[in-house]
Order: sequence, then C-alpha cells, then structure tokens
Amino acid sequence: MQTKHERPTEKNHRLPREHYKGGISAAFTICLHDKASAFMRPDMVTVFTEMLGRAAIAERCIIPVYCFMPDHQHLIVSGTALDSDAWKVIVTYKQRTGYWLSRNAPHVRWQKDFYDHIIRKDGDLGVQVRYILDNPVRKGIVSSWRDYPYKGAIGCSLDDVLNGIM
Repeated sequence: MQTKHERPTEKNHRLPREHYKGGISAAFTICLHDKASAFMRPDMVTVFTEMLGRAAIAERCIIPVYCFMPDHQHLIVSGTALDSDAWKVIVTYKQRTGYWLSRNAPHVRWQKDFYDHIIRKDGDLGVQVRYILDNPVRKGIVSSWRDYPYKGAIGCSLDDVLNGIM
C-alpha cells in the first residue's frame, strides 16, 4: 500500500527501446484523459495531423494510417531508415500536442501512457490498417470508413497501403 508521500511506480514499457528503431511498423493507440471527446473538432485534428507529420519526418518515419476517434487516436508508425525511431515519434508528438492542448484546450489532456504493438509481418500491415479504418464503423459513427473525415496517411498514399504497394 502506498503512503501519502510515495510516488506511484511507473509502468515499464513492454518492449526495450531498440524494438522501435529501424524499418519496423508499430501500431499505437493514444487516449485522452477521462475520455474527453475533443477530436470531433476539424481545427484540432488539422493541427494535430501537422504536428504528427513533423514528428514523423524528424525521425525518418511515415504514418501509413491514422484515425482520430472522439476520445482517442489510432495510428501506425513505420520507419524508413536504420535510424528511424517510431517510439520517439509518439513521445515527441504527445509532448507537442500536449503543450498545444494546455494553451488552447486546457480541460483536455492526454493519458500518461499509450498502447502499442510491433507489427510482426509485412502482410499484417494491411490487416492493421483496415482494422484502424473500420474503427468509426464499429463505433456506429459512419457506415463506411471512407465517409469518416478524421483519417489519413502521412508520407505515403493510404490507397497504396491498402493495395499492398507500400
């Protein structure tokens, strides 16, 4: 049992950092604290997408798919070089968007951590992309993922990813 003055123990990330480096693809889910429904604002999604793009470029990564749900975001980060760092893309992105939130939507903030997994096989990338794109359909927001406005890709074509060209 924690005493009043003890700090909570930080959960170690599942995988060592080196697993996120190089030409890997990793799927991430990032949630807003207290399930705040902030991602239905087109202006916020535009700003966050631009920040995500800058973070990806800085770490030599692409984003084969992203999807902003009302209270969370799904995305895949893929490294394009030996020194790519998918984990750093997410950490930088959360830091920059967290600062933006503190200035522009102080009632909204990210949860402390994120969920992730490394996509093991190339063939699984298309499956993961389709799963992410179908999220708004499963939640009953739209009847077809193509109708959902808050999705896309950065540094590549979403259609190429879906057709297995990437």
